[in-house]
This record gives sequence, C-alpha cells and structure tokens, in this order.
Amino acid sequence: MTTILKLGGSVITDKDRAEALDGPALADAADAIAESPVSDLVVVHGGGSFGHHNASEHGVSKTDGSKDAAAAVEIHGAMKTLNDFVLSRLHERDVPAVPVHPFSAAKRDGAGTLELMTTQVETMLDEGFVPVLHGDVVAHEGKGVTILSGDEVVTAVAQGLGADRVGFCSTVPGVLDDEEAVIPEIRSYDEVADFLGGSESTDVTGGMAGKVRALLDLGAPATIFGPDAIREFLGGQDPGTLIDGGES
Repeated sequence: MTTILKLGGSVITDKDRAEALDGPALADAADAIAESPVSDLVVVHGGGSFGHHNASEHGVSKTDGSKDAAAAVEIHGAMKTLNDFVLSRLHERDVPAVPVHPFSAAKRDGAGTLELMTTQVETMLDEGFVPVLHGDVVAHEGKGVTILSGDEVVTAVAQGLGADRVGFCSTVPGVLDDEEAVIPEIRSYDEVADFLGGSESTDVTGGMAGKVRALLDLGAPATIFGPDAIREFLGGQDPGTLIDGGES
C-alpha cells in the first residue's frame, strides 16, 4: 500500500521570514515518520520561506515564468537547501530517505500541462527507500521556468504510482468554515469557495484554495490535517478534512 505524506511549507518553515526553518516542527514530523508502520511511503514537502520567498523576488509563479537561468538556479537551490534539512532530520532517525528533485524530472508543455516522471520513485520504493520530493521550478515550454507547487507534485506522484492514501499536513487541523470549525468532507470546490482565501504569508502557489483544488483533481480520497495528526494519518486513520472529488 503506497502512502503519500505532504508536509506543507508553512508547517516546517517560518514563512514570514526568508529561508527560516521551523526546527521543532520539522523534528516532530520526522519523529512521526520514523515511528510510522507504513512500508511504502513517499514524502513531499512545500517550499515555505525557502521557495516562496525566492520565487516572489524573481516574479515567478505557477503562471508567470522566467528565462533567467540565475533566477531558476536560485529558486531551485533554495528548495534543495530545504530538502537537505528534511533529509538530514530523517536520516538522524534512521529513515532511508532519498531526494527526488522535480526540476530534473518534470516539465510543462505550452498549455501548462505537467509531466512528472515517477518510474524512478516506484523503483526507489521497491528498493526500500523513502523518496522525498518537493515544490520546485520546472521547465515550461514558451515561458522558461515556472513554479511547480508541492500540491501538484502530490497529485502527479499519486496518479503515477496509483497511491492508496494521500495526506496533506497543514498548519490548521483541516479546511475551516467561517466559524473556524473543521469541514469534515469536501466533494467539490463550489461547496467551500466562500471559505477559502489566499495564504497570509508570501505564497506563489495558491494557499489553501490551491491545496483543495489540487486534491480534488486527484480523483481519489485525500485528507488535510494539522501537524498533531501526522501519526493518526500514518496509522491508517483519516483525520481532519476528507477531500474526495471523485463524484464532483
């Protein structure tokens, strides 16, 4: 059974400060992963204050591209730095984590359609590794490079591998309504459009609205939950908000 766990950038970094790691939060997440009974686990993490800050500085988003090689390298380099932190914390706990950098494995065509190779991820799982992917820049036909969000990575990998379970760890305990209560289930974007705004911090990938859209596009059930529920999710439960666009 293949499980994908997305660690939101806001969970493991301080998104209000450039390239600032939230060390205790990352350590807690790493502890939960190390204690997990899941055998085939893929981890994806967002950009947080590493990717988003640099992308914003260069005016690059999911739709606005750049043909400046230095900008592409700077954004990608920031994400590699964060990925190194994640790998380091996992290795300290004897988790056999290995990096997968989407910049070298993905592209968008002229219409913006994403292609992300996942056969190497499948082989890594077969060999007992825990692949760790992340948001990144991606070559985009006609635009140079654009931003590939961690949410899109989750969707592409889940579809490519036929993942059985997908969990999205955010800073909140689920998708919240206008009374700050967790919405237990979402089957279409229209149901919750009024409740979803952008991120309060610098976010070039769409905030919670982008996360919900990405998981609805998955075509399979997924959950959004807070950091305290990582162990629940990896233990087979469905904490937080269930996102299932299969019937929408």
